Amino acid sequence: MQLSENLWVYEWTSFTQNNCNTYVLGRKAKVLIDPGHSHLFSHVERGMAADGLDPAALELVIATHSHPDHFEGVEKFLDRPEVKIAIHPDGQEFLEKAGLEFARMLGMANPRYRIDLNLVEGDLEADGLKLQVFHTPGHSPGHICLYWPEAKVLFSGDLIFNQGVGRTDFPGGDGRLLKQSIKRMSELQVETILAGHGPAVQGRDQVKKNFAFIEQVYFPMF
Repeated sequence: MQLSENLWVYEWTSFTQNNCNTYVLGRKAKVLIDPGHSHLFSHVERGMAADGLDPAALELVIATHSHPDHFEGVEKFLDRPEVKIAIHPDGQEFLEKAGLEFARMLGMANPRYRIDLNLVEGDLEADGLKLQVFHTPGHSPGHICLYWPEAKVLFSGDLIFNQGVGRTDFPGGDGRLLKQSIKRMSELQVETILAGHGPAVQGRDQVKKNFAFIEQVYFPMF
């Protein structure tokens, strides 16, 4: 579904299988954020086709973090060297050092993958859009959020949800860092939060209320 100019949303709504939301953006729709599980990626392909987008045109796949429900779908691009796969270097380190054990803990096989680009804090120009990368650990060591200043959109991964936050009981989780990361994101001029799971938070007032709710309800838990 097209949410706005240069932005498409493929929300995962099933209650029976865990998977993440996927986002496609760019002036030519060449950037994909969080492909999700490999065996469920067909829902993105169907959604893109319905919106008149061609998955074969994708050139950059960004994972907000390396948990399987966000990252495993990079397997779909391994035979396409023109598609660059990007993740924070701490996310790559997590895969290399703890990924197999974590996948086994979840009852999954370790995903096949390659990493072409390491994203660190700073500016990122992708398909004609100017984005900002923020390292936001807490849910996962290599977690990133992407901020699109022109549209005031925050792609928050599993850091922030609509009235929720990412869990910290997985390997590498840290409640203190989670709170620090959320506070940093609350200081941005955000009018839309597009999270890794659940519905969007839309409107500046609603975004402010969501941050206030999270600070009031969740911060005392960490």
